[in-house]
Amino acid sequence: MTKKRKHQEDFQKVKLKVGKKKPKLENATDTTFKTKAIQIPEQLKEDGVLPTQNRKLNIKDLLSQMHHYSPGVKHNALLGLKELLSQYPFVIDAHLSSIISEVAAVFTDKDSSVRGAAVHLLQFLASKIRAEQIAPFFPLVSAHLSSAMTHISEGIQEDSLKVLDVLLEAYPALLTDRSIILLKNFVELISHQQLSKRLKNRDKLSWMLSVNPNRRVTSQQWRLNVLTRLKKFLQAVVDGSSDIEDEGLQEQKDNPHSVRNPICISWKLHANNQQHIQLFENGGLRPKINSSFRLRSLTNVMDSAEKGLSSAENLKGFIEIIIPLLIECWIEASPAQSAPILGNLLESESQQLMQQVLSIIHLLWKLTKRHDETYKMELWLRMNYLVDFKHHFMRHFPYSLQETVKHKKKDSCKSNKNCVKSSNNVDHLLLNLTLCDIMVSLASRSTLQTDSAWLDMIRKFVTDTLQDGSKLNSKQVNRLLGVTWRLMQIQQNKVATEPLIKAVYTLYQQRNLLFPVRTLLLKFFSRVYQKEDLRTQRIRSRSKALSRWLAGLPQQLALLGLRNPELSNQLIDIIHSAASRSNKELLQSLQATAARIYDPLEGTLVLLPAEAQRRLVQLVYFLPCLPSSLLACLSRCCIMGRMSPELAATLIGILHMRSSFAGWKCQVQDNSVNDVDYFSFLFSTLIGFSREELTSLQGIRGKPHISQTQLSPIRLYLTDLDQFLHHWAVTEMICHSLSTIPSQSQCFDILQTGICKYLVGLVVIPDSTAGSVLCAINKLLDQACIISENLHKFLASCCYSLLYFLLTIDKEDAEHLQKRDMLWGSCISALALLPRLLRLMLQSLQVSRICREELPIVAQLLRLLMQHGQLRSHMITNEFLVQQIIKDIMTLKSGEVQEQWLTDLHYCFNIYLASHPQTPGPINTVY
Repeated sequence: MTKKRKHQEDFQKVKLKVGKKKPKLENATDTTFKTKAIQIPEQLKEDGVLPTQNRKLNIKDLLSQMHHYSPGVKHNALLGLKELLSQYPFVIDAHLSSIISEVAAVFTDKDSSVRGAAVHLLQFLASKIRAEQIAPFFPLVSAHLSSAMTHISEGIQEDSLKVLDVLLEAYPALLTDRSIILLKNFVELISHQQLSKRLKNRDKLSWMLSVNPNRRVTSQQWRLNVLTRLKKFLQAVVDGSSDIEDEGLQEQKDNPHSVRNPICISWKLHANNQQHIQLFENGGLRPKINSSFRLRSLTNVMDSAEKGLSSAENLKGFIEIIIPLLIECWIEASPAQSAPILGNLLESESQQLMQQVLSIIHLLWKLTKRHDETYKMELWLRMNYLVDFKHHFMRHFPYSLQETVKHKKKDSCKSNKNCVKSSNNVDHLLLNLTLCDIMVSLASRSTLQTDSAWLDMIRKFVTDTLQDGSKLNSKQVNRLLGVTWRLMQIQQNKVATEPLIKAVYTLYQQRNLLFPVRTLLLKFFSRVYQKEDLRTQRIRSRSKALSRWLAGLPQQLALLGLRNPELSNQLIDIIHSAASRSNKELLQSLQATAARIYDPLEGTLVLLPAEAQRRLVQLVYFLPCLPSSLLACLSRCCIMGRMSPELAATLIGILHMRSSFAGWKCQVQDNSVNDVDYFSFLFSTLIGFSREELTSLQGIRGKPHISQTQLSPIRLYLTDLDQFLHHWAVTEMICHSLSTIPSQSQCFDILQTGICKYLVGLVVIPDSTAGSVLCAINKLLDQACIISENLHKFLASCCYSLLYFLLTIDKEDAEHLQKRDMLWGSCISALALLPRLLRLMLQSLQVSRICREELPIVAQLLRLLMQHGQLRSHMITNEFLVQQIIKDIMTLKSGEVQEQWLTDLHYCFNIYLASHPQTPGPINTVY
């Protein structure tokens, strides 16, 4: 009992009463806690340094999400990047390295949506980032691209071509710097190495086309996609090589058609023997140095991989790999061998693949031409590939596109006019022309007999294509003319070349040709003409078609007018080149068309821009004959202001060189410019207005066009400032030409006769004409010249009218103020040279006939004449006349308050004339 009780005492049960709290245990844990609010206002603010997009994510947040395992997060991050960078373009420059590295890293992402978003973002970035900005990071981009192109996943390989398209479009030069690696990637995309136990040498492993049934497209379509990009890549390599000639008709390095630096000749200085024309060898081209030594190219010190396709070794290696693969692609796409009748008909997809094959070979052929040993490279290509090309390429030549019309919908063809246009659109023509271009590059004069069979096929195809009348685009014509030129170089006899030139001329005669096509044809004919003209006269046999083409150029130029200035410039250059070589047919045609070309109203000369006008003016020198009608047109062109004064001066200088007064030591062409016609040209140009225009001016009255005074019978027609300055510049050249004529007295008599016949008796004369006549008189006048009384009176009236006009110009009239110095100088010079002219002008100042408002003008004129140093002695001689005029003025002003101008007149008379100074002072009055 006792033990049991003790045991129960150790484990006693506590009895709880209702309503009482349970007592706390001794080892109970206190679980109570207190909370307080934490204020973090700075963390809730937006980052003021880094902008955010709509989801409040900045550039760092978006770039960090690019490493997320979820494709959706990465896809959204790429979309967010594009949104952020489009809103804040300055972020690109600040984080360019991180953006490029992260975007390039997802080129090989497993998810197709992520790769697609990366391509779109890369396309956006390419439009914002310049090539020099991305250049430091481009090796990383190129490495990721190579990784994507060689990836085991077919989807990544397909998307890598899209990345390649973007980079080729935006940064072709940067991409082609790593050509060796990318070219190998292209090969691996469509083929694999053929491993065989028989091939002991691993360096000569062959490649064969691969077939992957897991692709979403057919093998042929996949190869077409890859070859299309390869062709673009090689085109970028070719474009990046500045020393490679362009397709078709671009000139060779040593061609005389290359750009030359013209020699600027001043006719004025050359005529006075102040400028000598120095001729240089090669016409200003790069001098040809005949030396056995050769400078080593910088590419020779670079590694073979760094040189890329610029190395002949690398180029040969790539050709050896890619040509067999291209031939296999051709065989797969070529027409069925069992259907010889329809063997040259191609499906659309096959034609595209074959076109890419030939384009790649054509670009490789062009790359071979930039190496120093071009002949050895062409010989190597012929030895290795001519047999295969003849067997596979020329077997079904020429090729045409098979029409495939779907009949699911009856009205589909009616609604779309181009549904059966595939064959009529000559899509197959470029294929055939590219093949022709490749084949003719393998032929030469030495192999003409061996290659005559397939060369005849190409020659017939080219001739038929040129003559069938179809509309061709510039690319087709360029390739067509390139093949034609090569055929003419292989076989240079007239029997072979004349049909080709005639066929090209047939194409040239088509109407409504596109401007690029017309330009290519002009370049072709010009090149043929230059090549033919280089032959000696003994073996030269001018092509009849070429002669007809040359003879038609001036007429085409006259008809073209202003419709196409670029084409007109090309025609002018060719005409100038042929005229400088004294081509008989062209010069005859140019002579017949000259009146239309140099028509002052609607001629080509006045319609074209300044540079073309300069070339047309130079053509005047080559014209066989310059009749009076043509000289009349040229005179109107000079004075109408539709060409610059400098160009008009050049034209006057050229005509002077063609005249008998040029002082040539050797005999010039007889009757090129008649002396009478030449003087008529000079006088008409000096006057500046035609007879009809002068007649129409006689009916004009009053201001603002007429300056009139009661003391002179001549009223001045006030010309515009531009017209006046142009006329004055032309006048200076006319006066220079007149002054170079040996017999000055006879020249003055001719000028005097012309003035008396056409100007004396007119009531209204333009101010520029009056000034020009005085300028010419001053230039030609000498002691042997005898001036008629009529000319004296006419010149005196002109002088007073001009001086009155200059003294009455309003200070606010800025236009006419610019005429003052030129007209004042010509009047003063004439009065100083001809004392009788000054006396007649003073005698005409009968102040009793004028109104009182004109008296201050007369007084100011007298004061200025007395103050002028050159006229001092003449004014002293006519002291009595001056004194009589002053008395008449005082008589009219008697009884009135003496004004300041009258006081000044008395003062000048007393100082300069009344005291009779012995030596005239060097005073030149500035009014």
